[in-house]
Amino acid sequence: MTTAARTDLYPTRGTSEAVTPRLDPVVWSAPGAPGPILRSELLEYERDGFLAVEELISDEEVALYRAEMDRLIADPAVRAGERAIVEPASQEVRSVFDVHRLSEVFAALVRDERVVGRARQILGSDVYVHQSRINVKPGFGASGFSWHSDFETWHAEDGLPNMRTVSVSIALTENRDTNGGLMIMPGSHRTFLGCAGGTPKDNYKKSLRMQDAGTPSHAALTRFADEHGIRLFTGRAGSATWFDCNCMHGSGDNITPYARSNVFIVFNSVENAAVRPFAAPVPRPEFIGARDFTPVR
Repeated sequence: MTTAARTDLYPTRGTSEAVTPRLDPVVWSAPGAPGPILRSELLEYERDGFLAVEELISDEEVALYRAEMDRLIADPAVRAGERAIVEPASQEVRSVFDVHRLSEVFAALVRDERVVGRARQILGSDVYVHQSRINVKPGFGASGFSWHSDFETWHAEDGLPNMRTVSVSIALTENRDTNGGLMIMPGSHRTFLGCAGGTPKDNYKKSLRMQDAGTPSHAALTRFADEHGIRLFTGRAGSATWFDCNCMHGSGDNITPYARSNVFIVFNSVENAAVRPFAAPVPRPEFIGARDFTPVR
């Protein structure tokens, strides 16, 4: 029995870096489609690859989600499981994945129309959660994350065929210009940078702590930065940043006393369900890249 050939629109993890112009829309809904995002905001998102919302959730809701974050981090069963990522030096919990399945509080946030409604409007379809996590970036030494495109990893290792995926980072603490905030290169979402090198076995066990495979070269990043510039996101707790799956982004170390914590949700179109990985022998585990494509209701 032979396996039918498939088209890989965005080749990566080869012998050398490869630049491919984006072949997919950025905003998938028709002009004027109903939703919480204004038409002018959608145009900004289409141009830049991101949209900042000053107050997505209230102070009271921030307190609720921070309390639930603290509960999960303190739970010995969560910490002992594979879903918890621990800082190597301090042994403090850095991230907990799959929080919409571990917690009804975060499951309700995923279903909130202010959240899922924006995802549906951008992606032009029903959506499911490809990944969710809480990020706790403690003060005094939490490490950053190198520049990368999420889609490069999700395409190579999870099997997402097209760029029909959007992430939202909701701040649970103040995002300062000094505590290791999110940085994005505006407009970088319009070019796919296929990275050189293969995918090691069980790469996720290392990449969740420190990205290696799927990391662009310094020369390529310099070209991107020269062309697009770099935007650093700051904002009060309760603010949010929506960004396209192919945005080149990263974050620096946090050596300040002030933690930078957020809840991070990745929505993928049900019409872009994961298939066999394009540059890895097997898919990553379900808690990192979902294979359950049930729409959020």
